[in-house]
Amino acid sequence: MYVILVYDCGEKRVGKMLKLCRKYLHRVQNSVFEGEISDVKLKILCSEADKLIDKDEDSIIIFKGRQREWLEKEIIGKELVTLDNFL
Repeated sequence: MYVILVYDCGEKRVGKMLKLCRKYLHRVQNSVFEGEISDVKLKILCSEADKLIDKDEDSIIIFKGRQREWLEKEIIGKELVTLDNFL
């Protein structure tokens, strides 16, 4: 499946969340990641993220789709990372 993950964490947890997301997805903006991931790996990522965040202050949003091709993406300005190299 193809996912876009967005998170907003407190200062003390943002570094750990960044490191965790980099293990599974490609960073496209400061707190935005995207990429292909299996159901099992997504469950592991969510489980590990659940242990890191403070549910009273932090949030994680995951957009799921079947394939990247179903997603129309428009970039205005500089693209942080191009994913074309990974395909």
